[in-house]
Amino acid sequence: MTTLLIHHRVADYEAWKAVYDSVEDMQRDAGVRSERVWRSADDPNMVVVEHEFDSREAAKEFMDRSDLQEAMARSGVDRSSMQAELLDEASRAARA
Repeated sequence: MTTLLIHHRVADYEAWKAVYDSVEDMQRDAGVRSERVWRSADDPNMVVVEHEFDSREAAKEFMDRSDLQEAMARSGVDRSSMQAELLDEASRAARA
């Protein structure tokens, strides 16, 4: 499994989230297996998104999609603030 973490600032969280939620089908079609969204406690317009993929290649293809780029522009993502990380799973444990 590969996790894609995207850190970025948005102009308005609520507007961004509406667009993010509207592209759920596109995410699923692109191979997103699970997703999570975090907001900074100090700055609610600073967002971290986690998407999990079966492979690093699927994550890279997702980032290159034109419909993703369009959705990010439409949602108010500040591209200059964006940082993306690809992380390969090294270990997993379930805790009760």
